[in-house]
Amino acid sequence: MDFSYLTTLPHALRHFASLRPDAVAYSFEGRQTTYAGLDRNTDRAAQALVAAGVGPGDRIGYIGKNSDHYFELLLAAGKTGAVMTPVSWRLAPPEVEFIAGHCDAVLLFVGAESAAMVRNLLPSLPMVRKVVAMEAGAEQGDWQAYTEWRDAWPATPPAHRPEAHDVVLQLYTSGTTGRPKGAMLTHRNLIIGTEVSERETIPWSHWTADDISLVAMPVAHIGGSGWGLRNLLSGARGVVAREFDPRTVLDFIEHERISKLFMVPAAMQIVLRDPRARQVDYSRLKYLLYGAAPIPAALLREGIEVFGCGFVQQYGMTETTGTIVALPPEDHTTEEVPRMRAAGKPLPGVELKVVDYEGRELAPGEVGEVVIRSAHNMAGYWKQPEETARAIDAEGWLRTGDAGYTDADGYLYIHDRVKDMIISGGENVYPAEVESAIYEHPQVADVAVIGVPDEKWGEAVKAIIVLKPGQAADHDSIVAWARQRLAGFKIPKSIDFVDALPRNPSGKLLRRKLREPYWEGMGRRVN
Repeated sequence: MDFSYLTTLPHALRHFASLRPDAVAYSFEGRQTTYAGLDRNTDRAAQALVAAGVGPGDRIGYIGKNSDHYFELLLAAGKTGAVMTPVSWRLAPPEVEFIAGHCDAVLLFVGAESAAMVRNLLPSLPMVRKVVAMEAGAEQGDWQAYTEWRDAWPATPPAHRPEAHDVVLQLYTSGTTGRPKGAMLTHRNLIIGTEVSERETIPWSHWTADDISLVAMPVAHIGGSGWGLRNLLSGARGVVAREFDPRTVLDFIEHERISKLFMVPAAMQIVLRDPRARQVDYSRLKYLLYGAAPIPAALLREGIEVFGCGFVQQYGMTETTGTIVALPPEDHTTEEVPRMRAAGKPLPGVELKVVDYEGRELAPGEVGEVVIRSAHNMAGYWKQPEETARAIDAEGWLRTGDAGYTDADGYLYIHDRVKDMIISGGENVYPAEVESAIYEHPQVADVAVIGVPDEKWGEAVKAIIVLKPGQAADHDSIVAWARQRLAGFKIPKSIDFVDALPRNPSGKLLRRKLREPYWEGMGRRVN
């Protein structure tokens, strides 16, 4: 098969605009955009960018909820050599100000939900030349509406010719510790996964023209932007959800004939708790891909039973452009087997090893830091060469910050983030392992485990638990449950019960926020 069209995002779009011009590329709230129409729209938007003085390497910012027009802008940026930088609309004003300023965005594209905030921030963003309102209700003063801005220009391909290794997307890491960093992703980074999947004929990752995906995760994260481009690279249709809502997700699955879906575990849990979850027809759904955070075994078993489709565990990070390790459907079962705790095996072309603190490769079964080398690895962090050098060594190995081990068959098992490890009485405790055990308790809806200062042990294991509706707090029952499943040093020394756990927009647990009250006033966060 000829994969020459998989060189840049604009090449792929033009390929399918020629091959399947009338096929729908994106659906959004009743708006259907064909591949031919998307190619024309992105040419117009590219000409508008050029007219605004946006050139190769310039950053443009998008602050809003999911939209098909976001993907138009991303592709238009690719056609001009500019770099799209989406910013989560859920962030607080100082966070938005930092990212917009750090990336040097010269144009901002703003949704209605963020319009007032951006207007207030503009005096502190002198590099911004123009603001475009993405939809009705976002216009303020001289802000032009997106379609008016776009359609003022001809559908003529711009003169710029993008290259595979040009940076086209800049995603900021979630910033659970310190300031977020801008991971620079190239056309090649975003396309290599599709090429490998098709070359290697990986069944769960093979797409056909009949496939329909649901883009429900925020576009400011790789699970939104990366997944939202996957259908485009195979000539399929992507249904874009403005934001994640469990009832809407169920409606999309049922009425839009969704065949492929990506969700983070926290989102899956919300969907499964919806009363309609066991009434929807899932016969069209082929595969549900999940990742971005550890998943409790009980939740995974419930998902397999309810959705009845192929499940694929995906492991990766923003810096690896998403998935680089996967556990395929054939390795999924509702039975208690060790492999169900695995993240999976590296995808073709991905090199993976587990190393100790000095970088020495460890044998199977030994826990250390997971490092990756592949064409999926980012180009680096924007304006942070020292951080880039700390993340990627001279030989191209990227430090994931995740603690894990491999088995004799090459499967990767993730214990936790290296920095989240609790050292209690000299023993290493990985929160995800403890959380997975406690989550299976019949009264528990959600759980987080952290280390807190302890005079005797240095750090003590604390569980913070959300109970299922109608359940009463029962400390002794939960401790006894954990004691049956875990070594004594892993058992929580204390338990707090709360109404909800803090998570960022991509569903990742904000452990730092949970830890802060216990470590306040101490010079370091280990003891």
